[in-house]
Amino acid sequence: MIIKTVFSDEKHPEESLGSVLGYIPGLSEAVCSEEFLSPQVLRTMKEAYVTLSFVTPEEIKEVNSEQRGFDKETDCLSFPMFDIKDGSFLEIPSAGDYETDEDGNEALCYGDILINLSAAETQSEQYGHSFEREVVFLAAHSLLHLFGYDHIEKKDEKLMITKQKRLMAALGLAFDDELEDVYEMDDHADEKSSGAKEEDDFIPAGTPCAHCGTVALLGRPNVGKSTLLNCIAGMKIAIVSHKPQTTRTNIRSIYNTEDTQIIFTDTPGVHKPGTKMGGFMVERSFRSAIAADVVLLIADGRFKEPGSVEKRLIALCRENKKRVVLAINREDEVGRNALLPITANYSQLYDFEDVVPISAKTGRGVDTLLKVLTGLLPEGPRLYDGEYLTDQTEREIAGEMIREQILHYTDQEIPHGTAVIVTEFKETADEDGQDEYDRSIVVIKADILCLRKTHKGILIGEDGKMIKRIGTAARKNIERMLGCKVYLDLYVKVREDWQNNDAILKETGLSDTEED
Repeated sequence: MIIKTVFSDEKHPEESLGSVLGYIPGLSEAVCSEEFLSPQVLRTMKEAYVTLSFVTPEEIKEVNSEQRGFDKETDCLSFPMFDIKDGSFLEIPSAGDYETDEDGNEALCYGDILINLSAAETQSEQYGHSFEREVVFLAAHSLLHLFGYDHIEKKDEKLMITKQKRLMAALGLAFDDELEDVYEMDDHADEKSSGAKEEDDFIPAGTPCAHCGTVALLGRPNVGKSTLLNCIAGMKIAIVSHKPQTTRTNIRSIYNTEDTQIIFTDTPGVHKPGTKMGGFMVERSFRSAIAADVVLLIADGRFKEPGSVEKRLIALCRENKKRVVLAINREDEVGRNALLPITANYSQLYDFEDVVPISAKTGRGVDTLLKVLTGLLPEGPRLYDGEYLTDQTEREIAGEMIREQILHYTDQEIPHGTAVIVTEFKETADEDGQDEYDRSIVVIKADILCLRKTHKGILIGEDGKMIKRIGTAARKNIERMLGCKVYLDLYVKVREDWQNNDAILKETGLSDTEED
């Protein structure tokens, strides 16, 4: 993360702040760790920035008056861009939140910080410490605000003070009593984790853990299964669209903690199939549910009564004596009180292990859901290495990201008559890279299959504008996933009735071949 500095206080010009500015890169480096930020937030730090402005008392007073409604001078102000709580996203940024800089690189602004240098000068004299320490403290304090730490409630204030002490200690600016507190906290943490593995240690497959097993996500099309999967993984693994049946294969996402591994399977939405491809999709959903240790049935909180799809899935679970957890999605849209009659209606149909209201979009309730699912899984060896997030390859995810943009831009014109086959995925290693994952560029070529010539015309668009729009949006998402430049070349091909062609279905990963 970059902290960009802006200067407008003539009394304190940039050249007079040399010692202060020397701490800013260290502050950025210190906060970009799991001590302060969740893995989801940390993954965005490579393209993130914050603006830090050093302003006059008059300027900060004016901003307070305009933005906060009171005519008062304060020492600092923070204006966060995202909904974050204690270093974790409450709502994950979308592609539209990213900016493009003058060099064409994507950037994510986490917000703005204003520091009143005159107030910092007065306070440093009042508290009896250096000016530079006071300014850096205000910067650290404000930066924590941008990442969702606060001091309104007592428990929040305690956490924020702890984080402030750790930041100042990391920069070598903590007082002796603050250092003692940090050492005491570290000693306590060492005692708690004595004999345990370090969080960053590699944990291979086969290592025993307290809870390990598979959870199959079931539900009607467009109920939020893929959104939930991406929320748990902290990255885009399954594509998300407002159109139903966007997931076509069983996508596995692996949730890992020190003592738990949950293998989630995102299944295609259960619907009445009209093609051989649709039949494969529904069959895979049923097979996944039967084989799983636990079934996670996701219901749409906007509908009070279970529909025919939900009743069909519940009958399948009853027939196979499955342990089922019911997650009622869209709690953020309908409110928790509105979910009570829905819970009652579903509970009449099945004896669920638990019922958890969630918002897959914002992540609300997901931590509770994970705790419930963890408690239902048996002790056993890990099935995947601890560093795995998914069994999908980068090539497969790239293909899905292309298809996601087709669904997004073509709307109802070509709802599900397309498939994407990645024909080339060529990586060029970075000469200065540290390992095999450091690449300078990846060249991807892909065929977009459609059913009719009219569909091809829509996909290409007038003067090639549509295919360029699809390619640009997909490339940006793929670059974010791969962490390097991507050259993406798309070809549109007509393949009539491809949805009933066994050879093409096999090539796209859709066939009736049994999964391992």
